[in-house]
Amino acid sequence: MTRVTIADVALHAQVSRSAVSKVLRDAYGVSPSMRARVLAAIDELGYRPHVAARALRGHTSTLGVLLPDLRNPFFPDLVDGVVEEIAGTGYEVVISQGGRGPASESRAIHALIDQSVGGIVLVAPLSPQSDLEAIAATVPVVVLGRHDRSPRYDAVFDDDEVGAELVVEHLAGLGHRRIAHIAHRDSSRGEPATLLQAIRARAYERAMVRLGLGEHADIAWTTYTEEGGHKGVGELLSRPEPPTAIFAGADLAAIGALAALREAGLAVPDDVSVAGYDNSWLAALAHISLTSVDQSGVTMGRTAGRLLLERIGGRTASARISITPTLVPRRTTAAVS
Repeated sequence: MTRVTIADVALHAQVSRSAVSKVLRDAYGVSPSMRARVLAAIDELGYRPHVAARALRGHTSTLGVLLPDLRNPFFPDLVDGVVEEIAGTGYEVVISQGGRGPASESRAIHALIDQSVGGIVLVAPLSPQSDLEAIAATVPVVVLGRHDRSPRYDAVFDDDEVGAELVVEHLAGLGHRRIAHIAHRDSSRGEPATLLQAIRARAYERAMVRLGLGEHADIAWTTYTEEGGHKGVGELLSRPEPPTAIFAGADLAAIGALAALREAGLAVPDDVSVAGYDNSWLAALAHISLTSVDQSGVTMGRTAGRLLLERIGGRTASARISITPTLVPRRTTAAVS
């Protein structure tokens, strides 16, 4: 079988090659009837753009989505949102893994740029803002999960202050006073890896103080991973007054916390209540039933996809959009016994 070309589509639709090209680029100046004929011809002939050739001309039909890792159960929701938003535009998503450090992340970003992607959604990137702005000067960029303010790229993020407050208020409303928090710290720098983790930790502390529980505020600085959640519980249980409730900053950390509590012979929620953050598909599993903050990953992904398409379309003014989270109570939290 020979590859279907633009010339074949043009002949089948009885239009010029330039008209087909305009439809593929979603360019201005194409009538609805002509667009319909070209799209029908594309479907009937099974035409697929030649990505390599388009890349050589400075065009591409792919958009990059860079994830820190592929194991976080929340990230598929973000990708689903991006894919849903760009459906029907002629673009396809290419997923890449950035790794756990700025150096590996930079290599992955530039590998996407070398493939001439039309734009990139960076999920919770670790690179400094100056590096991200340099990247955004060469390709449209939307940063997802950081609270950055930049004239060069767009930002979509969860209102982490509201999310952390929802968890603390929920646990305090159940009668808990010793409410601890498992937070994320970059082991190489000894500080929160990104602003969102710092915001969640600070909001937790403020909520504890506001509710008159400041003296019981306790943070275990580990990582937003299963291992980090497991380690955090070990630290918290070694305190003179262990917590009766734990707010893990991510569902993955909460899963590790649940395992550590079970190994310690403690029942959830009878002995210790546990809440997570992300409301990933893991949290909703019947045998886990984890109370968690829902930051609507699909909505965040769709918003990022829309902003990226607008950037590709020529918008230069930066956008910064916050998504308001909600709390989803489940069986891992209960009144203090």
